[in-house]
Amino acid sequence: MQKPGVQRGRPTGATTFDAGPARAFGDAVRHLRTLDGIAQETLAHLAGVERSHMGKIERGEHMPTLALILKIARALGRSASELMLETEARLPKSEG
Repeated sequence: MQKPGVQRGRPTGATTFDAGPARAFGDAVRHLRTLDGIAQETLAHLAGVERSHMGKIERGEHMPTLALILKIARALGRSASELMLETEARLPKSEG
């Protein structure tokens, strides 16, 4: 009997998507990327993701996994904690 493979995406049974943190994270990524003068396509390449996926992350349409957050932070030349501080600063007041 074979073990089931690891399934990507949300955990089984998850039915909600919290848009506030997703948008705050995307805003933080876009802000740092443009601050450094990096094109979205370049950042996507450095992080090892498709450009269209990076666009969805920046628009807050997708919430990245922890592994992808670490890759994006590294591609931006920053620590994940710096990226999370930028994200927290952009959270709506009711979610902070």
